[in-house]
Parts: sequence; structure tokens; C-alpha cells
Amino acid sequence: MMLPKTILALALAAVPAATLAQAGSAPLPVPFPNSPPSAPQAGGPAGATNPQQQGELVVDVVGGVSAPLGIAIPVMPTSEAVSTPAGRTDELGRQLSQIVTTDLRNSGLFKPLGGDALHPIAYPEVTAPTFDYWGPAGASALVQGFVRANGDGTLTVGCYLYDVSSRAEIARQGFVVPPSEWRRAGHKCADMVYSKLTGEGPYFDSRVVYISETGPKGKRIKRLAIMDQDGGNHRFLTNGQAISLTPRFSPDQRSIVYMSYLKDRPAIYVYDLASGSSRLLVSSANLTFAPRISPDGRWVLFSMAVGGNTDIYRVAFSGGSPQRLTDSPGIDTGATYSPDGGRIVFESDRSGTQQLYVMNADGSSQQRISFGSGRYATPVWSPRGNLIAYTKIGGSFRIGVMSPAGGNEQLLTDGAQDEGPSWSPNGRVIMFFRSGMGGGGRADLWSVDLTGVNVRRVPTVLDGSDPAWGPLRP
Repeated sequence: MMLPKTILALALAAVPAATLAQAGSAPLPVPFPNSPPSAPQAGGPAGATNPQQQGELVVDVVGGVSAPLGIAIPVMPTSEAVSTPAGRTDELGRQLSQIVTTDLRNSGLFKPLGGDALHPIAYPEVTAPTFDYWGPAGASALVQGFVRANGDGTLTVGCYLYDVSSRAEIARQGFVVPPSEWRRAGHKCADMVYSKLTGEGPYFDSRVVYISETGPKGKRIKRLAIMDQDGGNHRFLTNGQAISLTPRFSPDQRSIVYMSYLKDRPAIYVYDLASGSSRLLVSSANLTFAPRISPDGRWVLFSMAVGGNTDIYRVAFSGGSPQRLTDSPGIDTGATYSPDGGRIVFESDRSGTQQLYVMNADGSSQQRISFGSGRYATPVWSPRGNLIAYTKIGGSFRIGVMSPAGGNEQLLTDGAQDEGPSWSPNGRVIMFFRSGMGGGGRADLWSVDLTGVNVRRVPTVLDGSDPAWGPLRP
């Protein structure tokens, strides 16, 4: 069953001011996709232009980490405080502004001035900002919005982005959501702001599947869990009676491939998110592990140990007979596709130590790409196609990136036990897990951007490992 498109961009014509006056109403915010029209609209700031066309207010995604942009995100007002299945609309406005604040702060590129300490915004003020207040308050950009309950049970959330210095609207966007999906509107709003000001692709409205861990080392309970990228909407997918490992989303986000010890034998399964059921993917007496799905969803790469030798195979997502792609002495594993599906990166110890290799999708033209000191493991191709992230092993475990040809190696973290990288949908941020030193066995999820400066812990209900960042949600 396909996940519903619960967030829809609105394309609404502006309500004429005369009509609003006749109805005895204040001008209402009217969202529309991405950018303001050429002529001022009713309820919006007169003479507003698009600052991006003037080359104004652009965040440098490299230098901005050391000098984040001041941005104000006041509480989103409501046209009428009413109760909904998600809570009162006035409280939802408070929580939505906090989601936008947290997302932008976590990117490392923004310094939000948000919450209750800011100037309270009245509903009509959403499209008529008090710019004289926001500049002295330290804001270069301003995000204002609103929440409104609709007669059909849905919610409308409006999101507006302004350049405080030029007193101009940059963009606005609106979302209609069922109450159960209200958090996604906040992430979508943050995505709009982030993309408009940085020129980067969005990534906040996405999910992470990972392994939730609890219990003492040696007896860890490991089960599948899923959550929003900020840790919200957390839920467990398996009960922990069988160990689960290495989950990965399918491109359509309907399924998750993973390895599990169901029936006391490690094998690869496909978990269906709609039904909550799992099916065995490869029926074999041999050990199968490390599954990864192709970008088109047709194939699953995995490793299989046969007669003391481990090679990389592929099998149709629907199942069937596996096809072997590598045939070398030693262990070949950790294979992942390039974004176009044409190539595969994997790790192998065929040279005597763990190193990274690339090959064509049919297994041809296998070439080593890592030549630095130490060992290399868990490679994964960036969604942009320009980098490969990996775990560097040499006295410690660190997250690094290199080009697909093997050059420009850069280490991004300096923790003692950092491993298992997974890319954000826009290819700018990497999530990984960090294991604690000693015998406790504790592990947490962390993220780092390509500057290597913005490192932060990702909140989880319990300990976490093996994160897999899913695509941007539809």
C-alpha cells in the first residue's frame, strides 16, 4: 500500500481585499508555492519583491557554520484557537515554530531567535511583519506562519520567509495536513527556508530507520525502529525477540530490508511498513547479510558466505535466484549503489586488509579506490554522486569521505568509535553511530555535515546504531 501524500502544497489565488472588507474580516494569510507573484497580493506587504533576484540574503553553506545567520521564528498564531485531534491550534502554532527552530539550528547554518521570548505575532501580522522590531532584535531573516483548523478536519499551515534588511518577502508556502501529520508541516516549512537561503536541497522532512538497543553488552536486545530525522514520531517495528541489523529503506519508503536472526539463523528479510509483516528474501542455508536496495527498487545487493568465502550477490526485490557479482578470495561485503544505479562501491580484504572498491552494476571493472593508511569499511555513495562516505579504521573509527575515484580523502569526525555512515537526502549531512568506550556497549546516533564542524547527537528513545537515512518524503 502506497503511503498517502498527506502534505499538499496549496496554489491559492489571493482573496481580494474588498471581499475581505465586506465580510468584516482582517486580511488573511494566503499561501502559494515557492515565490510571490509579480504584483502585491491582498494581505501581503506592499511592494514586496523577491530578494533572491537581487542577490540578497544568501547563506554560505561553508562559511555559515562559523557565522550562522540570525533568523527570527516567532510562535505561529491561529485564526481561532480550537481543539483538534492533534491539540489546540494555538498550542500547535507554538510547537510548529519550535520544529522549524530546531531544524534550522541543527543545520549549523542558522542562529534562531525563537520561542516565547520574541515579539508575539497577531494573525493579521503574518503577512505584514513589523520589520522595525526584527532588525534591532538581531534577525537578518524572519519566518512567520499560521495554523488554521479546516471544516473537513484537516489543518492548514502557512509559512512565510522575509528578508528583514530589504523588508521584502522571499517566499511563502502552505500545507494542508491531517492532524496526525502536523509535524511534517513544520519540517516542510524549515525545508523551504533552508533551500531558499542556502540553495541546497531540502532534507528535514525525512525519516531514519535504525537499530534500537538496550541491555548489557553480550546480551543486547536489537530491534528495528523508525523516527523522523529529528527523533520525533518514534516507534518500534520489531519486538526484539530476534536480533535485527543493518536496515535500509526501499526508494519508495514502503519497505525496509534488514538482516535478522528470525528462526535462529541470520538471513535477509523485507519488512512491509503498511502491514508490519516480514518476508524472507533469500532462501539459502548459507549466511546472507548486508542488504542494500538499488535506486530503482528492482534489486537488492547482499553478501553471502559460501564455503568459507564471502562474495557480493544481487537478487530481485521480489525474490528469486541470486546472481553473484564478485568472485575473489576473502570477504566482499558492504555493497551500495551509486545514485544512478550504474556502479557499486563495496569493501573487500582481497588485498590483505579492508579496502574500498568500485565496479559496474553487473560486477565488471572492479577497481580499488582507497590507498591511505589503515582500513576502510561501510562505504555508501552520496545522493549527489560526487562523494563516498566510509568508516576509517586505524587506531580509532572515524567517518570520512572521498571521491568515487578515490581522491580528496577527508576525515569528518574524531571520535574513537564512529562508524556506519548514512547520507541525508540532499547529500550534505551524514548520520552515523558512536559507540562508548569500555564494556558498557552503549551506542548513540550522531550527525556531521561536510564541513566536519557541525557534529551533534541525534536523540533516540534508547541506544541506537546502524542508522539509515531515508529519502525525502513525498
